[in-house]
Amino acid sequence: MAKELIAVGISVVINCQSCMQWHIEQAVAAGAAFRQVLEAVEVGIEMGGGPATVSARFALDVMADVFGEEALAGAGREGA
Repeated sequence: MAKELIAVGISVVINCQSCMQWHIEQAVAAGAAFRQVLEAVEVGIEMGGGPATVSARFALDVMADVFGEEALAGAGREGA
């Protein structure tokens, strides 16, 4: 699972949509939780800067498909 999460972050940085789709799905199949995948996307954004922020939008769309829109909507409320 750890390698898939690393690959998610790299996919965001290099803006490879098919890679994001594959590695997010594989990470989840290996047992990754929503928060773990989101953190991998966030690390990609941190390392890739502005361009990665734009490509991360696709990753969030994939996460909404995999985890459901409710999970994505509730992500900002953790710890509130």
